Amino acid sequence: MALQPWRSGRVIKIEQQTASTRRFFIQIPELESFDFLPGQFVTLDLPIHDKPNKRLRSYSIASWPDGSNVFELCIVLLEDGAGTNYLFNTVEVGTEIILRGPVGVFTLPDPIEKDIFLICTGTGIAPFRSMIHHLINHNIPHQKIHLIFGCRKFGDALYADELKELMRLDADFHFYTAYSREEPGNYEHLVRIGYVHNVYEVICNENKIADPDNPGQQILKPASFYLCGWKNMIDEAKQRIIELGFDRKTIHQELYG
Repeated sequence: MALQPWRSGRVIKIEQQTASTRRFFIQIPELESFDFLPGQFVTLDLPIHDKPNKRLRSYSIASWPDGSNVFELCIVLLEDGAGTNYLFNTVEVGTEIILRGPVGVFTLPDPIEKDIFLICTGTGIAPFRSMIHHLINHNIPHQKIHLIFGCRKFGDALYADELKELMRLDADFHFYTAYSREEPGNYEHLVRIGYVHNVYEVICNENKIADPDNPGQQILKPASFYLCGWKNMIDEAKQRIIELGFDRKTIHQELYG
């Protein structure tokens, strides 16, 4: 897609998702349909600074293409964040926001010929939610998709119930939650205590396939990895995925913070 012009968007709904996270629903009145690819983002020009380059904030689109002129952003409040403090403390239903988009190449391949690991923390779930809904809505053929969501506490798992329901609609979609600050217990089988890294490492090692060139030997099943979230998670994931034996070219990332 070509770079889009700056447009005026209107906030039509705001929902509190967790204590520090809100969903912002934005309409583009001048368009009949706001068209984008799942995984893309928009850039907001917020009135928070005199210098234009210090006013810009980018957020992944959390909704999926539905033919309407409304899209959703899922945003976490950062204590020292000028942009998020403006969005949380000043923006209300009816506020107009200048924005540009869609932008970005953090999108799934077409066709999807390998297993996909979608690994995220926090509001990094946003582009993956968009992708999964789009695939299921349009019955797009795909290999196994493992969405692994790293959270601190149980209440931090954005869209968890919704994503669990999508597993019932698609047998090749698997949604895991990994909680780093919960105690071990008797949880449902797709809940893990710890970090996301242990989850994808176990899946990759358990799903090895026979090596066609060496009978009796096993190799890693081909896969692609999409990482979205905080820098520390992404840096460690890239290192671990390469140490597992995957090529660096199989890793795609979208960095937050």
